[in-house]
Amino acid sequence: MATRMKLKLKTVFVMYFMVSLMGLIYALMQLGQRCDCTEHITVKDRTISRLQEELHRLKDVIKNSEATRRPPKQPARGPTPTVFVITPTYARLVQKAELTRLSQTFLHVPQLHWIVVEDSPQKTPLVSDLLKKSGLIYTHLHVPTAKDQKLQEGDPNWLKPRGVQQRNEGLRWLREDRRAEAGADNYGVVYFADDDNTYSLQVFEEMRSTQRVSVWPVGLVGGMKYERPVVEGGKVVRFHTGWRPNRPFPMDMAGFAVSLKLVLANPDACFDGNAPMGFLESSFLQGLVTIDELEPKADNCTKVLVWHTRTEKPKMKREEAMQAQGLGSDPALEV
Repeated sequence: MATRMKLKLKTVFVMYFMVSLMGLIYALMQLGQRCDCTEHITVKDRTISRLQEELHRLKDVIKNSEATRRPPKQPARGPTPTVFVITPTYARLVQKAELTRLSQTFLHVPQLHWIVVEDSPQKTPLVSDLLKKSGLIYTHLHVPTAKDQKLQEGDPNWLKPRGVQQRNEGLRWLREDRRAEAGADNYGVVYFADDDNTYSLQVFEEMRSTQRVSVWPVGLVGGMKYERPVVEGGKVVRFHTGWRPNRPFPMDMAGFAVSLKLVLANPDACFDGNAPMGFLESSFLQGLVTIDELEPKADNCTKVLVWHTRTEKPKMKREEAMQAQGLGSDPALEV
């Protein structure tokens, strides 16, 4: 019985050994064989390929999105020409209100230099303080109007031209300052802006490209809804105006701008205080340009971008009555 059990165990051991040996031999034989993993590699390659395609697609989406957000590249441009605005002003009850309104319009105009010229023997604190607080680049000048050329109380506005010496003083300063400043950029434009007019911001962009003298319509002037140069074939051929259209340049002061280079090249060009009524603008422009050389702006002079408005003179009857009672407003409070 014991012998038979030994034989059975030996047989089982031998069979187990043989099976293990055969398994080992088979395994050793497989080491030199190439594994058939083609299917697994193909799946992996397809996955990588899909991921790469998705990556390229996302890159294209980002690129197109950036191109949509960014404005198209503009050709390189030179520096923005400066608009030199010459404003004559004089002391009156509405002076601060009008200069404040005008200064806050100018704050929205890039590259603007405001030349304020007071009709006064000296600079006044009111205008000095206003300019200091304006946030603008400015030059503050003063020159009094000669007594024989000054309007007297009760005179109509049209009797004598106003702001003549002040505009000429602004031109004088420009010529001396630009000549004295070495390397000064003279690609600017000169505009005469009265403090009681109303200006669209667009008019300053229209004038910035002026080569000689640019022109446009002015609203609410000369007893008309507007006055304007009439343009045919890109040239000014006549003027739409209700009063003396035969004047050399029947235009309002607010209706033109002059190249700074042209002003500097013609040092004698100025406003004539003795010019007949309505000829003040002509007295300045005649020495600079011909009608054929005028540059129409504002869509060939078909858009009104500036208005010849005037502030109503305040009535002070109650103030005068209060003053008579010793109850008038505090004179130290600047209005």
